[in-house]
Amino acid sequence: MKFTLKIATAAILVASATGAFAQKGETVKIAWLDPLSGLMAAVGTNQLKTFQFLADEFNKKNAAGVKFEIIGIDNKLSPQETTSALRSAMDQGARYVVQGNGSGAALAIIDALEKNNARNPGKEVLYLNYAAVDPDLTNSKCSYWHFRLDADTSMKMEALTTFMKDQPDVKKVYLLNQNYSHGVQVAKYAKENLARKRPDVQIVGEDLHPLAQVRDFSPYIAKIKASGADTVITGNWGSDLSLLIKAANDAGLNNVKFYTYYGTVSGTPTAMGAASDGKVFQVGYGHYNMGGEIQRLSVDFNKKFKEDLYTSAAYTSLQMLVDGFVKAKSTDPVKVAAALEGMRFKSFNGEVEMRKTDHQLQQGLYVSKWEKAGGKFPIDSENTGYTFVPVKYYEPYVASTPTTCEMKRPSP
Repeated sequence: MKFTLKIATAAILVASATGAFAQKGETVKIAWLDPLSGLMAAVGTNQLKTFQFLADEFNKKNAAGVKFEIIGIDNKLSPQETTSALRSAMDQGARYVVQGNGSGAALAIIDALEKNNARNPGKEVLYLNYAAVDPDLTNSKCSYWHFRLDADTSMKMEALTTFMKDQPDVKKVYLLNQNYSHGVQVAKYAKENLARKRPDVQIVGEDLHPLAQVRDFSPYIAKIKASGADTVITGNWGSDLSLLIKAANDAGLNNVKFYTYYGTVSGTPTAMGAASDGKVFQVGYGHYNMGGEIQRLSVDFNKKFKEDLYTSAAYTSLQMLVDGFVKAKSTDPVKVAAALEGMRFKSFNGEVEMRKTDHQLQQGLYVSKWEKAGGKFPIDSENTGYTFVPVKYYEPYVASTPTTCEMKRPSP
């Protein structure tokens, strides 16, 4: 804590010395566009609370001297609704938007901002993507106005399969994913990476299912069981992972391990409980027991809302904006976008870098295993008594993947 305060104080002194307080006292409106209705409402509601809670924390003290205001708008997990929500946000004066649930919605924001920012100089809007992980968003569909704070699907699969190649019990893999860009990419990169790193591994089954529509996963569990799989790889999140894990446990599928991206998301830890002890792995940019400021904030969040703070990229988003404001000496999205390119900064998980070529954050990744909480890892999830315990950490270069982005930057 003392170390954190020293860093914050030093940043303020530097800002004062360079006259970077031109924006001091400004209120920065950030529109949050994600689901507050439907099967993924619990996820969206938690994430909106997370952004609002962290904004309140940053408002107490930040090196840029700004105040954040989070405007929550339900996009119903629909690209079309997202476009309408974005228009509403801009009408309310938001020059920054954050979104994360669903790469279809992410692409809708990118397309809309490309048009808006070209047609309305002086009214540009910047998009911070905290969880939509389709690699195309920073490759063929990359945009100057889009910055991604989460590791993309290919980066996470790179780390996950680097871990899996050393697990001798992984022999027969079943791929089960949501039928949209992210789920399709999870399957694609799983097959490519396993073929390269563990050519002996068999893919014994593959399914795609509708996003946020399946209420009973028992038919899929029956197919997994019949396939003889010892491992399932899934990029499912929200109800689609919670109900999948519940169906597996209800069916007594005890001899199969699940390798996941989003085991911490609302409802999934409760679905796992004691029955999933040692059977579920997750790849991500952090874990429950990170220590330091993020752990203190997570504990406070849990006390206030009786929920877990699992979208830590919200913290990274706000920290990056603060540092960008200081560097740009402005909150103008055009100046801030230029400042963010290639910027290195400290977040809760160490030093990270916003890669200039494609605006994809470069950061370390953890592979964690669902186990009983205790000892060095005392903080559990959803009062289950269990937590994701880190079993392997990979430096940013391990999971970093190349980009094909041909960034079109605005004329100076």
